[in-house]
Amino acid sequence: QVQLVESGGGLVQAGGSLRLSCAASGRTLSSYTMGWFRQAPGKEREFVAAIRWSGPSTVYADSVKGRFTNSRDNAKNTVYLQMNSLKTEDTAVYYCAASIAWYTKLRRDYNYWGQGTQVTVTS
Repeated sequence: QVQLVESGGGLVQAGGSLRLSCAASGRTLSSYTMGWFRQAPGKEREFVAAIRWSGPSTVYADSVKGRFTNSRDNAKNTVYLQMNSLKTEDTAVYYCAASIAWYTKLRRDYNYWGQGTQVTVTS
């Protein structure tokens, strides 16, 4: 079992920044890919970024490349999503998730989900 708790959402003006955190607990966390997804009202939940607890790589959706940075702190079992140059279209509930699959972007591959945190970007 893996438990995930997100924090850091809020209200920000376009062009601003926010940092989301996802605190993870459970056994064998090192075996998991940690993903970020988001869901805007009336839309499907979509992939944002993914990182593993070991290794240098991270993957991003094209819509956030160059603006969002995914990172981790292994000592704290926490992953972060630094979001810069925010746009109104980034407004959504952001979810942290965990998957055994390798750097997967597919929602169906993620077995564990946090409760979500709201990000609202105003113009």
